[in-house]
Amino acid sequence: MSHIAPGGDPPPLSWETPAERADRNLLELLQELRVVQTGVQIVFAFLLGVAFTNRFLHLDHFERGTYVVTLLLTVVSSAVLATPVALHRGLFHRGAKIRIVALSARFAEVGLVFLALALNGVVLLLMDVVLGLTAAVAITAVTLTMFTGLWFVLPRALRRPAP
Repeated sequence: MSHIAPGGDPPPLSWETPAERADRNLLELLQELRVVQTGVQIVFAFLLGVAFTNRFLHLDHFERGTYVVTLLLTVVSSAVLATPVALHRGLFHRGAKIRIVALSARFAEVGLVFLALALNGVVLLLMDVVLGLTAAVAITAVTLTMFTGLWFVLPRALRRPAP
């Protein structure tokens, strides 16, 4: 059974040096980011395509504003989620692996915040067009709560030691 230390990290494996642990943690993080980045790219491609449809011309001021903010949130999430790769490339073989892992973990968390906001922006835009603003706000509140619970509250709750 694995025990999580109060800081949130599992205890190091007995055979692992700090450098080996940093290597493993970075590889795991980069694999996670590959999966998330694919989702960001799909959302971005969808949003780019929307602007070139006939229906886009009929969006009202609120819907266009939602579109622009959502597109920009997607761009920011893509940039932030790709930053760990840039850090690794820029600091490769400079003895900074532990620092790269720590910074990259923070960038991943921030990137997930922007991604959750972007995905909820897409929900708001689509539900507004399909169902109207009142239903869109209600549905987006539910999806925003879901993302907050699953991506941020649950992991923090699981960091605490079990009674």
